[in-house]
Amino acid sequence: MFTENLCCSLHPDPSITFYEDKNFQGRRYECDSNCSDFHTYLSRCNSIRVEGGAWVVYERPNYMGYQYVLTRGEYPEFRGWMGLNDRLSSCKIIHFATGTRYMMKLYEKVDFGGQEVEAAEDCPSIMDRFHLREINSCKVLDGSWVFYELANYRGLQYFVAKGEYRNPSEWGAVGVAVQSFKRVAG
Repeated sequence: MFTENLCCSLHPDPSITFYEDKNFQGRRYECDSNCSDFHTYLSRCNSIRVEGGAWVVYERPNYMGYQYVLTRGEYPEFRGWMGLNDRLSSCKIIHFATGTRYMMKLYEKVDFGGQEVEAAEDCPSIMDRFHLREINSCKVLDGSWVFYELANYRGLQYFVAKGEYRNPSEWGAVGVAVQSFKRVAG
């Protein structure tokens, strides 16, 4: 077992464990803080337990590649977190402020151009709710959010925290496809 900063047994603080095999079998790697590269300890990741906190896990080292947002719970195989494969290499804790509210402004065009809409709730379809085909920039005023490539919270995921994103590459997207989004609760 490889361990980085083990957590206490009650797990009130952020804690995540990665397992090489499905159903929490095989070698494991535990951490309770950001880790830029745990791939050297595990050749693959097929299951995860989140004992505390919310996390963004990344396919490649240094917080690069596909990203997945995980909250407390068990993920017995990589499809449970909508993983495209069994490769994960880095992770970050999502920090929440007390009394977090949620608000963001979404823009049809890059650099905050075109039609602007405001959101404070989850949205399973931006086309149905806002009549927008795509989002090309946004301002996250409060809270943390996950953008999804497809409607109904499916497809590639992109984590966005408080800040301004002038184009899709600033939230890690390779294209402009954002068809739904959800709030990330602490």
